[in-house]
Amino acid sequence: MKMNMPSLTTILSVAFLGYMANSMWGIAQLYIPPSCPSGDKTCISSSLTEDAELSLILFTTTKMRPALGNDLKYLESFDIKVNEDKTTSSTVQFPKSVVKNGTMFLCVFAVPKLGKVDKKKDNWWQQSISGPDTSYTLTRLTQYSIPQAETFNLLGDEAKPVSGGTPQDRSRPVAHLRSKIAISVMSDRITMTPKQIPGDIGHVMQLTKNRKQYLPILFVDELTMRLKDLRIINSTDTSSEIEILYKPISFGKLRLFLQFSGALGSMHGMGFTDKDTDEVKGIFADTNLVLLLITFGVSAIHLLFDFLAFKNDVSFWRSKKTVEGLSRKTILWRAFSQTVIFFYLMDEETSLLVLIPAGVGALIEIWKVTKALHVQFSFSGGFSYGSDTADEASSAQLDDTAMKYLSWVLYPLCLCGAVYSLIFTPHKSWYSWTVQTTVNGVYAFGFLFMLPQLFLNYKLKSVAHLPWRSFMYKAFNTFIDDLFAFIITMPVAHRVACFRDDIVFMIYLYQRYLYPVDPNRIDTSVMMDEEPASSATTTDTKKDQ
Repeated sequence: MKMNMPSLTTILSVAFLGYMANSMWGIAQLYIPPSCPSGDKTCISSSLTEDAELSLILFTTTKMRPALGNDLKYLESFDIKVNEDKTTSSTVQFPKSVVKNGTMFLCVFAVPKLGKVDKKKDNWWQQSISGPDTSYTLTRLTQYSIPQAETFNLLGDEAKPVSGGTPQDRSRPVAHLRSKIAISVMSDRITMTPKQIPGDIGHVMQLTKNRKQYLPILFVDELTMRLKDLRIINSTDTSSEIEILYKPISFGKLRLFLQFSGALGSMHGMGFTDKDTDEVKGIFADTNLVLLLITFGVSAIHLLFDFLAFKNDVSFWRSKKTVEGLSRKTILWRAFSQTVIFFYLMDEETSLLVLIPAGVGALIEIWKVTKALHVQFSFSGGFSYGSDTADEASSAQLDDTAMKYLSWVLYPLCLCGAVYSLIFTPHKSWYSWTVQTTVNGVYAFGFLFMLPQLFLNYKLKSVAHLPWRSFMYKAFNTFIDDLFAFIITMPVAHRVACFRDDIVFMIYLYQRYLYPVDPNRIDTSVMMDEEPASSATTTDTKKDQ
């Protein structure tokens, strides 16, 4: 008996899911703390008590390695309970070097809770931060970034920014102030031997003189520092308000954040920008372990389905010789809409993590148009166009009929939306208005272009001409997008588009139920991974009119 070997796609899919499962287990292991055997004299414990209180003393500096003297400029100090959140604000004074596009850092010291201290005295803090029980960390208070593009009222007499300010020079990065700083202390009191100390924790751990305890582990949360919180520093600015947030952090979450911060540094070394990683940071910030693992797992499945949908779509169209039963208008619309969305994402300076898949999808849709129109290219003869068969001509006639009725609704809606956007919405340029108006039409009315295919299915009483395997992968991803619509920040139009596609997909599935195929027929539309059998020549069983 001959044994059927699994296809390459099955093998790669199983390997990918196994890798993602192993990665998820690796994340879960970060939350499992070590335990020191009882009686082991090498155990190291936390110096914090259960209801410990600390004082945080903050300084600004323009040097990456400041000395405990004139390099530090006092900013703020406040008391905290290690297990409780606290929020305060402070005013940062800008030195001349920072106003001239320089860099500023924030120094954070954690010391045992201060008693009565006369803060009016100069350098009253020097003795406090020089003690043996002081924890210390340093982070950037400024960050270089390209200023956001100004928007204008295109129909105004003069092109003035809506914000009322001076248009910014976007040719080079300039200094921005981080308006929110999140500071944390590890609240878990873990006891462990020196050999059990994880490498990521060991880099930030400071021991006491007797080396039997470790000082409070101080951590500045870089993952909560988003690009939307950056505030540009103008040449006329002398000071600005910042918000300082304190919140405790667990052992597992601290390890996760430290490892992910290191991964972001590696991504920057490979050429990724801050904008590329900004949205990814939002997934990890303020996320508990269960939701994080669910998001991670669903994202992996979404990525796998995207790959399988692309692969099966290309396989289906590569072997497709006729477009009988397929709506050319829908194919043309998909190519147009994917291209418009790609240019819109470029205009919005979207992350490469989103831009690259959108570009690949647009290229595949354009290639499908050449197959649908029978366009061929050769270096000797150039472009050539094939002729339609009788069945293709019949499908095209039904397609034109559906589009005629659809245009009565579609074109007036798009025109009204474009005029409204021009009058009431500011834009960066006329090009930006054109792209944004078009993409709004794609989001708002794009699902209407899926209707001609439904009309063709109804008239032909058949759905076997559709690439069902690729279609089902896309349908599953649409349902996954519904889940992400509540988790991930996205435009309202895109969120609405996720739900409106569900309705159309459900109609397609209902049509598949209404128009079943001959059970004895080998359906090549769902056999993309294998070579179609040469004997598969039977046709669909059609229902009576």
